[in-house]
Amino acid sequence: MKVLFVDTVNPLIFNELEKNKILCDTAYNKTKNEISKIINQYEGIVIRSRFKIDKDFINAAKNLKFIARAGSGTENIDIHYARSKKIICFNAAAGNRQAVAEHALAMILSLLNNINHSDSEIRNGIWNREANRGTEISGKTFGIIGLGNNGMAFANLLKSFNVKILAYDKYRMSYPYQTNMQNIYKEADFISLHIPLSKETRYLVNDNFIRQFKKPIYLINTSRGKCVKTSSLVKGLKNKKILGACLDVLEQEKISYESLVVNNKMKDLKYLFDSKKTILTPHIAGWTKESDIKIAKIISEKIIKKLKTS
Repeated sequence: MKVLFVDTVNPLIFNELEKNKILCDTAYNKTKNEISKIINQYEGIVIRSRFKIDKDFINAAKNLKFIARAGSGTENIDIHYARSKKIICFNAAAGNRQAVAEHALAMILSLLNNINHSDSEIRNGIWNREANRGTEISGKTFGIIGLGNNGMAFANLLKSFNVKILAYDKYRMSYPYQTNMQNIYKEADFISLHIPLSKETRYLVNDNFIRQFKKPIYLINTSRGKCVKTSSLVKGLKNKKILGACLDVLEQEKISYESLVVNNKMKDLKYLFDSKKTILTPHIAGWTKESDIKIAKIISEKIIKKLKTS
């Protein structure tokens, strides 16, 4: 069995596979086109978000038995086509759930208590208590959209804060805090997204979505940037339908999530940069030291189990 690593990952994966007599090669510096020309030599590939594994790439991978993504989302893999070719797709959805939940909570607490803003003021010689008076989350209602690994972990953290939790997950039949979107539109003070990026969820948060809320809301997005339409978010912030936004992901991210694409939407992006109503982080919610190890263990175990049962 030969496996090709095209993205850098925790070395634990590499080491565990080699312990099980799996030959591991790397192609960190090769382009997608270069990798396409050699992928037929391998039975497995390990990737994060460097490029899309599409139909053409899969067709070139004549001997591929599995695709392992060292992360939670799989939108950069054509899973349906891979499965039609009897290629197993692995991810590590549970690996970063605690990290994402803690980050989401940290962001909203920071925004509501003006922590970033007041810290900056103090460092510039300004001591202003009244202008930085905070808001408690206790007694408020959180609408969680998507109650998979990350959404459930976030709900578990919130339980000790005396909040009401409402959850909607289209693809689960029965789950805690279950309700419908109409109740979330009616009652929510906060909306937190914990959903994959798909045709259904692309620009889920748009003008129509925002206008349906009865009360002004705070938005938290630690899922994928393109789940939120930036222009609609900015409009919501300006007309106060949205009181604030905590964004670990942005619509303008490149596919690798390593940088932003500067384009004609930069005006709206600059508004988010300059606003005191936003907290922004560079796609690091699931990017902790602990989650790196958890993801590596999960991926290693799945690959080894697959090999032993095939």
